[in-house]
This record gives sequence, C-alpha cells and structure tokens, in this order.
Amino acid sequence: MLNFSYSQIKNSRNPLTHVDEDVELSKEFFDRSKELLIDAKNVHVSGDFFYDEPFVTGNFTVEADVVAPSTRSLKPVELHQKFNFTENYSEVEPTQEQLDEEDTIVTVKDDVIDLQKAVEDNLLLSLPSVILTPEEESEGDFPEGKVWKVVSQEDYQKEQSNKENPAFAKLKDLFNDDKKNE
Repeated sequence: MLNFSYSQIKNSRNPLTHVDEDVELSKEFFDRSKELLIDAKNVHVSGDFFYDEPFVTGNFTVEADVVAPSTRSLKPVELHQKFNFTENYSEVEPTQEQLDEEDTIVTVKDDVIDLQKAVEDNLLLSLPSVILTPEEESEGDFPEGKVWKVVSQEDYQKEQSNKENPAFAKLKDLFNDDKKNE
C-alpha cells in the first residue's frame, strides 16, 4: 500500500517528497470497478508531495495498461492510460472557501495519506467515456434491435437536417395557395 505520513511531509527539510513506485491494485478496487475495468497491469505512479500552507499537495503521473469493456459490444479492449492528477491533503476539514478554490481536498485521518486509493480512483476517472474495439472503430457498425437502432452523431444530425418541420411545411403550402389565386 502506498501510505505516506502527512506530518513527515509537512515538516521535512526537503521541499519535495518524491514518489516513483509500481502499484499493485487491491482486490477491493477490482471488486468495485468490475463493470468499468476488466484488468489493469503495469501500473506506475511518479510525482511529488510538497507542503504549501495549509495543504500537503501531491502532483502525480500514472501510467497503466488496462483492459476495459467496449462501450458498444462489451468485448475486452486493451488501452494504455497515461494521466496526471493533483490532490491537496489537509489535517482539518476544509472551509467552504477552500473547497471553492481548490479542485480536490482530501481530509487526512491518523496522519496517513493513502496514495493507493488516489491512484485507483483516478485510474477509473481517466477511462474514456467511449471505448471501442479496433473493428468497431473501423466498421462504424452499430447495434440494433427489432424496433431500435444506435446511430452515429453524424448520421443523426444528417437525418434531422433532412426532416421537414411540420410548421414550415404548412407555410410552404400557404405560398402555393397565393400563387394559385393570382
């Protein structure tokens, strides 16, 4: 587990506490992410903690090889993830003003900063919202049922632009009537 002492980082003579570790993801992580992630390997975190009154701040880069289900077919898709995240850690509950100013503030309990949980949470947050197999990307085929089908955004917009608005269709007939009366 990647646990660090808040007070040691805060009181350190060194301005930075460097982290460069391979991460073994917990069973609990895979249990809670089973619908989003099939597997993750070669997870590595690197970065630094530093004290910046009133927080200990961590700025990290994570790389991982993950297998996630396709959002179209649920087939496994291998992805290489590389992302950055920053978190602020506080010994006391942050004020509303601090919460408004900072992206992420984590309250530390028992002087322990749990970097493991931060890496796991941010790994899930970094997953793309659309994941496709190479075949799905190249073919552009979408699933369909008896009375429904999935269409691309582009096809939907084309279909909408070709549809005639019923209110305007009546107006078109109005002009035809004027020409007949002349």
